[in-house]
Amino acid sequence: MKYKNLTFYACAVFFLLSFQIHAHGVKGKVESGGIVVIAEYDTGDPMSYARVKISAPGAKLIFQSGRTDRNGRFCFFPDTKGEWKVAVDDEIGHRLEVPVSVNEAMKLKTDQQPGKSAGNFLSKYERAIMGICIIFGIFGVLFLWKGKRKHYKQT
Repeated sequence: MKYKNLTFYACAVFFLLSFQIHAHGVKGKVESGGIVVIAEYDTGDPMSYARVKISAPGAKLIFQSGRTDRNGRFCFFPDTKGEWKVAVDDEIGHRLEVPVSVNEAMKLKTDQQPGKSAGNFLSKYERAIMGICIIFGIFGVLFLWKGKRKHYKQT
């Protein structure tokens, strides 16, 4: 009797909370445009994995930060016109500062290629049903185990 009440309350709490939780997925797209900064040493070798900081015109905070790829490239998408500052630092004493002038003609293009979420092959309703089945399965295994344990103790 004690486990029936526990099961009832657990299921009630689960169903009440499931209506308050709003799950969301992800989606992506590939756009053309943007600005690519290529950082190289004077020998022609790329500044691989160097730290990059990009400052927007007139902003106090850093617009974007990251690292170059192994070929010394870093891409960013400016959202306002003006003089942008790109600072590339390899953290061993070499620093490159590149001013980038962005005008109205450098706006982002809207050619978009939709992307898919990695590993998101079930709809949210299928995931909800799967979650309910998993919970019932776990409770079923627990009650089966408790029942067999109780049965063996009696014999």
